[in-house]
Parts: sequence; structure tokens; C-alpha cells
Amino acid sequence: MFVPATTDLSSDVDGQEYFFCSKTCLHKFSSPEEEAKSLKKRLILGWSLSLPVILISYLTATFALKDFILLSLTVPVQFYSGFGFYEGAYHAIRSKSGNMDLLISMGTLTAFIFSVYVTLFPAGIPGSAVYYDASAFIITLILTGNYVENLTKVKANRAANKLRGMIPNVTHYISDGGEVLDKLTEEIRVGDNILIKPGEIVSVDCVIYDGSSEVDESMLTGEQEPVLRVAGNEISSGTKNLNGILRVRVTRTGKDSTVNQIFELIQRAISGRAKVQRIADAFSAVFVPIVVVTALGASLFWYFYLSSTGYPLAIEIAVLAFVSVIVIACPCAIGLAGPITLLISSDVSSENGIIIKNSNALERLSKANRAVFDKTGTLTEPNPTVTRFQVENGYSPSEVLAAAASLESSSNHPIARTIVEYASNENIELNDVSDVREIPGVGITGKVGNDVVDISRGKMDGGSVVSIRINGIIAGHISLSYRIRKSTRSALVALRQMGMKTSMVTGDSVEEAKRIAGELGIDDIHAEILPSEKAEIIKRYQMNGDYVVFTGDGINDTIALETADVGIAMASGTDIARESGDIILLNNDLNNVANVKIIGEKTISKVKQNIGWAIGYNCVLIPVAGGVLVPFFGLSIYGFLPILAALAMGMSSSSVVLNSLRLRGEIIRLISDASHPA
Repeated sequence: MFVPATTDLSSDVDGQEYFFCSKTCLHKFSSPEEEAKSLKKRLILGWSLSLPVILISYLTATFALKDFILLSLTVPVQFYSGFGFYEGAYHAIRSKSGNMDLLISMGTLTAFIFSVYVTLFPAGIPGSAVYYDASAFIITLILTGNYVENLTKVKANRAANKLRGMIPNVTHYISDGGEVLDKLTEEIRVGDNILIKPGEIVSVDCVIYDGSSEVDESMLTGEQEPVLRVAGNEISSGTKNLNGILRVRVTRTGKDSTVNQIFELIQRAISGRAKVQRIADAFSAVFVPIVVVTALGASLFWYFYLSSTGYPLAIEIAVLAFVSVIVIACPCAIGLAGPITLLISSDVSSENGIIIKNSNALERLSKANRAVFDKTGTLTEPNPTVTRFQVENGYSPSEVLAAAASLESSSNHPIARTIVEYASNENIELNDVSDVREIPGVGITGKVGNDVVDISRGKMDGGSVVSIRINGIIAGHISLSYRIRKSTRSALVALRQMGMKTSMVTGDSVEEAKRIAGELGIDDIHAEILPSEKAEIIKRYQMNGDYVVFTGDGINDTIALETADVGIAMASGTDIARESGDIILLNNDLNNVANVKIIGEKTISKVKQNIGWAIGYNCVLIPVAGGVLVPFFGLSIYGFLPILAALAMGMSSSSVVLNSLRLRGEIIRLISDASHPA
């Protein structure tokens, strides 16, 4: 909902001020972990007491003290579990706007207070029903939705914290006398000299002054191929030193380091999500004033009219008119409209290998018109594969592969890992190695048994090539490349048929990006891009009116996943990427990107239909509650209007459930049609 800047509830994030309608919303934003704990306690109590209220109300006959038992069970739900709604309603009134909290508070409190009056003074309004079940169940149901929504924010914060948690706590400090001492990373300052050993994560941004090594920069670029870094080159925090000893001078630490800047960008992207408007709030902003005016108007009309005629029960009829209007307008069906539909769509999604973590993403999916993909690990397989293996000079394939894999088993290089895995799949046994020496940017050498084996790694068009020498003689070559996923081409075709524009954003070289894009028919590409630049590209699309779905798998994709209108993470990707994504593709099938678009459109359409059903019942019965039938049936109609109110809520809720049940078949049919185009 829109909150004016005059509110005293606000939070500043990196100079950007955000305003909130209630303390609950502020707490969700600023400390989601604590808010999640609070919501969980209120939710457990809500369900523990609401279910007995429902069972006693509908499954037991009238007995002594029944209403008092219901009252005692409802009070904690009404005033502990539902407290956050009253806060939201209070601040909505202060900001002169309507929201779902105001509608919930107004409806449940009216039903509760009326029920208390009937319980304590049964002779005051003879034969009237109590509505403890309505007030308790509505609060608990909508609180459930709030809890699930808050969990999304919690997971996003965990993703950001995991990224920062990659940095080692201890760094090897080089003193002025050349002695290497372990110091806490937080004590390292700009200008200090430090040592980075093979296999270690770089803790700060720095520049090399001695040594050379291949560095895994996949955290920044998403590319598994390491990059050779030598004296004079800069390396960033979060990258991994693979095979050389580096002496470096610190250039940026703490909040200025690359990892912390990415952390801040993720937090800022999460903050932007707080501005998404919910359908129910948009509806409530219009509906609340109408209900209040109608209820007050009906109540005042009957009070003054009946008083003028001398009718003895003028006050009672006025109260019944007000309560009937409010209770009939109570948002039970509106509260059900979202959760029931989302439950069904989530069930269908999971059956297709899709996990919807953030239900709010479905609304944005329904509007999406551009699909942006990372390259390596998304459009292509995450790791290189052996595409060709040939031997020369009379060597046997098993002999050459055993020599290569045995030596490469001592390396951290991604190509080395691929060769070792390939040998394992071929049931090749590894031999003992000695005198291993890895030369960054060149290859690796050592003794395998009694043979001297030299392996050189080089580039080729679309991949890499490894040459193996045994005792100085060329023994064979292994070619490797990143293969395009089997599902990529069909997924892109399906998305284009839906009218979606497709783009690729990658940290890889321009040449490799153009090669992959050419094979896939993607003409909008951005290559050699850093994580923050990916997010900026997505923002530019959004500024031009696009609703962007971004699909990625790596740490470098985290900011883009949070910045996009919908972030889709591959299950084969990093933990951080999966935490950041709104949706996870469990089977890494890119065809499901098109399927989630279908699911989003149908789900939101069904939610709107359900709200339409709920509004329809309210629009028909609110005038009845206000007294339009009195000229035909007399004031005696108010003897059964409370029962009519309960019936109206039941009918509207039933229509919502029945309409939602149709969603499963509709989604399955559309997904089938998309996978088998005519």
C-alpha cells in the first residue's frame, strides 16, 4: 500500500528512506528474523485455539456455557495473535488510507464485540448467533499468509549473510620484517601486505606485488575457467587462489571490499521488494470506506427512523444493522482467495520440479515480458565436459588417460577436476604421483610412477584443449567445452511464442558470448559483465517498461536475482543463488521457465476471479444487511440477518474453494500444450 512520508514509521537504507503503515511492517523490513519468531508464536497460538473454536461451533449442539467457552478460546487469538492487524489499522487511519489490516480489524472486532454482548446479555438481542469462529479463523488464516511472506525476506537475508560468511576470519599478515603472522581479517588495513596460499579464499581486495597464480573468479563472473593473475594485477575478495603463492598489497577492506559491496547491493535489492503492492490492499483501499459508510448509514438511518416512530428496540435494530453489514463484508473469502489458490499452484509447480519460494513473484510473473539468462551453468552446463579424446605415437587410451588423471588429481583447476571425473567414469585407476609442480597459466608437471608427465592447458574455439606428454613425447589430446543444456533451445522457443523477449548477460568473453548466442538465436547480449553491472542492466530494462525474469545459478547472479521482478535459480547452482531466487528449478530444466510464466498468469487470474466472487456476494448482501428488504418482510428480518451473514460467508468461501480447485487442471493443460505446440 502507499504510505505518505508524514508517517513516523520509517527506515533508512543506504540513504533511501522507506515508510511503513505499521510497526509490524517496519519490523518485517528491518529485522525479519525477529519478526518471523514473533509471527510463529502468534500463529501457533492462533491455530491451537481457532481449530477448537471451529469444531465446537459447528460440531456440537447448544449446551450450557458453550458461548463462554468459545469466548475464552477466542480472546487470546483476537488480542494476541491479531495484535499486528490492529497496529496496521491504527496507522492506516492515521495516514488516511485503507488497507487489509483495517478491513480485518474492523470485521473481526465487530464480530467479536457483538458476540461478547450476546454472550453476556443473551436477553438483549434474543436468538442472535455468536461469531467467535469468524473472528478467530480470519485472524489465523491471514496471519498464516503473513508468516509465509515474511519467511521469503528471512531467506533473502540469509543469502546475503552467506555471501559475507565466505570471507575467512584469519588472514596471513606479512610484517615489515617479512615474518608471516595470522591476524583477524577485520584487523587488516589498506596498505598492509598479506600472503595468500593455494586453495584459499581472498579475504580483501588487493594487488599482487610478487607471485602468479590462476584465480577462480566465478563468484564475480560466473565463469568456471580460472584466470591467470601476475604481479601488478588486482584480485577481488571472494575469489579463490588455485595454485600459486601470492604476496599482495591490500587496496580495500571492510565495507569497501567487493564482497561487502555485493552484500549491500543484495540488501538494497531486497529493500526494493518491500514496495510491491498486494492485490488485497489495493482492493481494501476502496472497499473499506464503502463498508464503513454503508454500515454507519444503515445504523443511523434505522436508529433515527425508528426512534421517531417510537419503536422500543431502535438501538438494538441499529446495532444489528451495523453488525450485519460489517460481518457480511468480513474478508473471509478475500483472505481465502490468495492462500487456497497459491496452495494449489504450488502443488502443481512442485510436481513439475518447480519450487515457488516467494508467492508474491507470481503477480510479477503474470506481467513478465522479458527473460534474461546467465550463460555458464544456466544456458550451458555448469562444468566443462570432455568432447574429444585422442592418442598419438602408439599410446593406448587407458595409459594416457591414467597418466593425465593421476597428475591432474593434484590440482584445483576445473579442467583437472573434469579430467579426473572422466577417468573415473571410464573406470580408470589412478597411480601414485610425485614431484608435482603446477605452473599457473601453463599446466602441471610431475612423475606418475616412473614416467615424467607434462600437461599443458590451452584455449580453443568454444572451449579448452589439454595436451599430454609422457617422457617428452606427445601422447594425446583432450578437448573440453561447455555444452548447451538439452532444454535450452526448446525453452527459448516456448518463451518467444509467449511474446517474451530473450537476453543473455554473462561475465564470459564477448567472443564466447556471441558464439553461444548465435547458436541459440539470442540477439541481445551483454558480455564481460560484473555482478553489480548485471543488476544495472536489469534496472535499465525495468526503466524501459519491461518486467524482467532473470534465471541464473552462481554467486555472481545473486544481485540480479534479487533485482529482477522474478528471480529463478537453478538447483545445480550455489546455495546463495538458491536462497536469493523467488523460484527454484529442481530438475534444472529450462522449459520450466516458460511453465512458471504459465503458472503465474493462471494463478493471479484465479486470485482475481476469487476476489470477484467474494465482492459479488458482498455487493448483493450488504444492501440486504442494510435493510432494503425491511419494506417487504418487516423489521423481523433482523432476527435472522446474523444467520444470513454467516451463510453469506460460507457461500463466498465455498465458491472461492471450488473455483480454485479448477486451477490444477487448467495449468496442467496449458503446460502440456506449451510442451507440444501445434
